[in-house]
Amino acid sequence: MALAQNVQTTDRGFADRVATLFRSMSEARQRRKVFNQTLGELRSLTSRELADLGMSRSMITRVAAEAAYGKSA
Repeated sequence: MALAQNVQTTDRGFADRVATLFRSMSEARQRRKVFNQTLGELRSLTSRELADLGMSRSMITRVAAEAAYGKSA
């Protein structure tokens, strides 16, 4: 019986981990900006304008979250 095993380890240095941290923080900040902008724009619409879009006021936060973070599971 033969056993073949391929184990790869990537020892990322401290600088790589810090770069990854800053990249993820930047992405989170950008997504939050999209969320806040979408939320503000939707909240500024009248109930009539929201109805024209097929939305109610209770949907605004969920729609803004989907715009920024994608569909939730």
